[in-house]
Order: sequence, then structure tokens, then C-alpha cells
Amino acid sequence: MNLEEKHTFSQLKLAITQKFLEGNSASQTIEDWKGEDIITFQEDLFDKVKARVSEKWFYTYIKNESKKLPRIDMLNLLSNYVGYQNWSAFKAEYKVETNASKPKKIYKSYLWLLILAPCALLAFSLINSKNDYHFCFHDSIKNESINSVILNIKILKNGQTPIHKTSDSLGCFNYSTTDNEIRFVVQSPYYKTDTIVRQFDSNKNSVVKLIADDYALMLNYYTNKNISEWKKHREKLNAIFNDDAEIYQLFKNSNSVELYTKQEFIQKLTIPTRSLKGMEILDKIEVNGKIVKLKFVIH
Repeated sequence: MNLEEKHTFSQLKLAITQKFLEGNSASQTIEDWKGEDIITFQEDLFDKVKARVSEKWFYTYIKNESKKLPRIDMLNLLSNYVGYQNWSAFKAEYKVETNASKPKKIYKSYLWLLILAPCALLAFSLINSKNDYHFCFHDSIKNESINSVILNIKILKNGQTPIHKTSDSLGCFNYSTTDNEIRFVVQSPYYKTDTIVRQFDSNKNSVVKLIADDYALMLNYYTNKNISEWKKHREKLNAIFNDDAEIYQLFKNSNSVELYTKQEFIQKLTIPTRSLKGMEILDKIEVNGKIVKLKFVIH
């Protein structure tokens, strides 16, 4: 497959991963799925599009890097699984942008063109100069880079098909455009979807803080019995909260307040309960890199 086909198929695999993780637990990297994960995916695929892929096919085209695309009927059903009518519809939205340069004719007969050409080129460069946007994503509570998971980024352009990108290994992404404002949606199975709007003038090494979906993360740890990662998560939380942190739960339509100790709140954050699913952090205060005061509400 050529570079464009390879890029589009990789986007399809990302879309399949995100779709599957909406209702199931597995690694965020589809190439890491095996055994029970693949079986669950086969069942989910059959439930949604009434078709199956064999385990051999999964290993050939998903876990390994094939030299050619799968058959068009397979591409169509996988595109349908992620919400598109067929492979052509998926490709139309995820197509790779290319810049085609056209040969320019040089006319030597007219001296006035030699005078006007530099002015025209200067005006053209000013009108079409591009703004280079650079964003890095951080966890709003941990204040650390989100580089352990892939974030899906959908750049919104008025009257145009959205442009799809993903975060890199550092948890960042770059984008160049002539627009002075950028709007994009950030999505991930373990972070809450957010729409970001930024002006270019205020975008210098901009950090975007995302709110963790602790319920989805804890559910994944519990479902997959991933005790080691669960313990690491608790250790990180223990490190970022001051031992004497003041943690308040506010109640909607009430003046009541409940006070939590550091360990009580960490316990609440690391068990996939219904209340965790509806938690919203309202405010937090940090001193010397540690959270000393936090307020939250349960919806």
C-alpha cells in the first residue's frame, strides 16, 4: 500500500479502537489486543454490523503491518462499524492533505512585470502566511504530560470537513494554517471530551489541560485486574496532594459541605463507583507543586 493508504488505514484502526473502547475494556493500542480482547471485538463487530473477521485476518492486517490493504468488503464493514457508510466515505473524511505546486511561466518580454512581480509576491506571502500552532496536553489534576495514551484531535473548520490528527509521543500536536483562530475537539477513552478554541496571538507553546475520566480508567484497571497500574495511579495521587489538603464536596441545590481527608479522597478516586462517574472538579489550589485545597461536586 502507498503512504496515503497506509495513513488512512492507520486512522481506521484508531477509529476502531475508540469505537470498541466505548463499551469495552482493552489496551488503547489495537496492535496489543490478543486472546479475549480479539474475541470480544469479533462479537462486538457482529452485534453492530452482522459480520465477523477471523483471528488470522486480525493478526495479518491489524497486529502486523501488511504490504497491502484488506479486501474492499472488509474495509467497508469496518468503516460501517465506526459510523461510516463505506470505505470511500471514511477515506473522504480522513484524506491526507497534499500541496500541489504549479509551474510558473516567466515572461521576459515585459519589463513592468519584473517590477510588479516582487510586490505581488510580497503581498501574496503576507496574505497567505501561515500561523504555526503548537499544543501540549496535560492532566488537569496530576499536572503531567498526557503521553501514555493517544489523543484523537478533530480540527473544526467552518463549512469544511474536519481534519483528524493524533497527539505524538510527547502528548503534543502541531498544525499550520492561515487562520488566526483554531477550534478543535480532543477525545480519548480516559479523558473527557473537550472543545478548545484559541487565538494565534495567545498561542505560544500553549498547554491544554484535560479532565481525566477517572471512572473509565478505574473500570479498565478493575476489569483487566491490572493491580500494578492501579497502585501506580494511587501513588501518583498520593504524591500530588499535600498531607493536610482541604478537600470539600459541595452539594447541588444545598449549602451543605462534606470535608474529606487526603486518603479518603484518593480512595474515592480509585474505585469505579457511580459517584466517581459524575464527579466534577470545581476548583483547586496548589502550593509548591502540591494540591492544598480542592472543591468538587457529584452530578
